[in-house]
Amino acid sequence: MQRFNSLRNAVLLFVLLPLLGILVAVGMLGLREIEGQMMRRLQDDIELVARSIRLPIAAAMVRDDIDAVHAALDSVFQIDQVFGAYVYDSAGERVATSGPRSPLLERRRDARAVTAEGTQGSVDERRGREVFSFFLPLSDPAGQVVGLLQVTRDLSRFHDYLARLRWFGGVALGLLAVVFVLVVLIGHHRAVGRHVRALTGAMEPIGTGETGLRVPRRGPDELRRLGASINAMIGRWEASEQRLRDQRAREAQLERELRQSEKLAAIGRLAAGLAHELGTPLGSVAGRAQRAARRLPAESPAQVELTRLLAELARVERIVRQLLDFARQGPLNRRQIELAGLIEEVVARSQQASPRQDVRVAIELPGALAELRLLVDPLRLEQALGNLLDNAVQAAASWVEISAECVDDQLRLRVRDDGPGVAAEAVERLFEPFFTTKPAGQGTGLGLAVARTAIAEHGGRLALEPESKTESGRGACFLIWLPLS
Repeated sequence: MQRFNSLRNAVLLFVLLPLLGILVAVGMLGLREIEGQMMRRLQDDIELVARSIRLPIAAAMVRDDIDAVHAALDSVFQIDQVFGAYVYDSAGERVATSGPRSPLLERRRDARAVTAEGTQGSVDERRGREVFSFFLPLSDPAGQVVGLLQVTRDLSRFHDYLARLRWFGGVALGLLAVVFVLVVLIGHHRAVGRHVRALTGAMEPIGTGETGLRVPRRGPDELRRLGASINAMIGRWEASEQRLRDQRAREAQLERELRQSEKLAAIGRLAAGLAHELGTPLGSVAGRAQRAARRLPAESPAQVELTRLLAELARVERIVRQLLDFARQGPLNRRQIELAGLIEEVVARSQQASPRQDVRVAIELPGALAELRLLVDPLRLEQALGNLLDNAVQAAASWVEISAECVDDQLRLRVRDDGPGVAAEAVERLFEPFFTTKPAGQGTGLGLAVARTAIAEHGGRLALEPESKTESGRGACFLIWLPLS
């Protein structure tokens, strides 16, 4: 059914078949007109022959000269078109004959009717052959009818010619119909068919969901416009699908961020509670241990144990302080500070507290940023930058670099080291609270989480530079983006 309803079949059915029907009808009408004209020409020729011998025969009939009548008939019979010639008297009796025998006009009233009506023609069958007879009355000088002249012509050859003409006409019409069909099929293929197949062929992979495909814009102007419309539709569909994918990705990201925020909030509340509950007893224990240490001799075993105890208490206090930093919430205490001074103070504090004195920390600030002033909370920003610097110093082989530059309307700080870098499997969890890549007892996993929270409170973001996440030996590079406005 689909093949029958194709565009090619529609052209053949609604264009070519009516055209062929009109052509056949015109051919048949034309052939019929030709036959009529030839028949009239035949009758006119016989009439002309009959009239050419009418006067001599009429004069011979008046003189009652039968030999002259026969001579006149014999002369006309020599014409190839004449089948037979006959002369009758006024009573209808045959007087002379030339050619095949003809039935006599036996009834006088037939002769009277012919002579009264004048010339007339008729077609009848003689001995199995169809002949045309033309009757012409013979008159004397006074106008009295003295006889009747009948000239006949054989129509067999005429009908044979017409049959051949009809056959050749039918063959010509058939060949013309075949030519028309071939012209329509080839023209349809060249002008429309191949372009439509290319169009439908290009639509099949598009229908399977492949993106980035377009249909060809070839062929007639209508097909070009159709191809352009389809391409525009595909473009709108792809754009809509992309917007939908982006929206789903944003929704998934927002959902992850919401869950992360809820988790961080819960962890923050837990951290705040723990820090509050542990802070007071830890402070009391540290105070008692310090007083006891002062009362003991310097070289006594108890003094050594108390010194170790105080070191562990200091470590626990740092953990509690980090818990408080992570759980800290509230408005920022913003004020204007110089970027160069902030970085130098963070570097100095980190070098003073770090046991790694072999690591060189370099500061790279362009001249335009040396006196740049930022409206920030100094304590929170120092805390974030200090955590990043401490991690870099601990991971570095020999150097750490802090640099800054302006990108559009943002300040980008880069903290880079030459350590082993960040393993690929640790990147996804790098900023999770309590996740650390350090050995047990050397880190709480809160440094990067605290830094990211502090930067986010300033409207910025903290991220790991992509190329530093998997290539071991190139070190790690953390980027801080802060808005300048």
